[in-house]
Amino acid sequence: MNGDCMGRIIAVTNQKGGVGKTTTAVNLCASLADSGQKTLLVDMDPQGNAATGAGIDPRAVGTSMYQVLLGAAEIADCIQPTGIENFHVAPARLEMSGAEIELVTAFSRELKLRHALAPITDDYDYIFIDCPPSLGLLTVNALSAAVEILVPVQCEYYALEGLGQLLHNVEMVRQGLNPALVISAIVMVMYDARTRLAAEVVSDVRQHFGDRVCRVVIPRTVRLSEAPSVGQPVTVYAPNSRGAVAYRELAREIHERDGQPGTAGARVARDPASNEHWEQEQADPAGISPVSREGAPT
Repeated sequence: MNGDCMGRIIAVTNQKGGVGKTTTAVNLCASLADSGQKTLLVDMDPQGNAATGAGIDPRAVGTSMYQVLLGAAEIADCIQPTGIENFHVAPARLEMSGAEIELVTAFSRELKLRHALAPITDDYDYIFIDCPPSLGLLTVNALSAAVEILVPVQCEYYALEGLGQLLHNVEMVRQGLNPALVISAIVMVMYDARTRLAAEVVSDVRQHFGDRVCRVVIPRTVRLSEAPSVGQPVTVYAPNSRGAVAYRELAREIHERDGQPGTAGARVARDPASNEHWEQEQADPAGISPVSREGAPT
């Protein structure tokens, strides 16, 4: 992958909590950075998990996205390098939870993040924005700043719950604040190969959203759950695990989509660890990546 798509700004959002937004944002950034793309992860969630998942302690940084949104600092003063070349993070802290209240009376309050990112957009190939699990002012700022939306959807019974409201809010932002905004990718995450339900949910979501749904599906694995506890992306913590292979494949697919749904090549480049399963993909009725179908989720 080469740096031929400068400044793609992608908001990672879903109003449901616990659906893998931060895990997806961190590991996509790490995977793209490993392939030579300069990436920035902007943390808009007051919990600050994106920073900790990338190995940065938000309590140890002097400037966070809170100061940036309030106009007290430039985003360049907030950006921190990670242990991975080409991967940077603009961290958030718990104080960010007060930003929604403090911005209520601010002029152009929905556009604070867009204005903050403007000076550094062309410095990065990819800017991912990790959104909080809500549709409040912080998320509206992210959607107003982004050009694309990536929606992680958990492979469970209530997968479609809330997506209708999310689509409605996206349309409102598109009409009122950001006409260029597009949902470019829906990513099925936490796929448990041991259950029929998971395959049925993937199939249902594909029926509803067609080419917006990524071919690669992220498995539920122990390594993905463990990686944040040591402050590392799974691609560093367990680079040969199924989760790491899946996120590298997803990064290739996102890159090849070039900002539009359904534009990736029919064959996304394979990771060597999954080449042996390539022939199985052609017979997979749900279109699930073979790396996501191997055995139990460990």
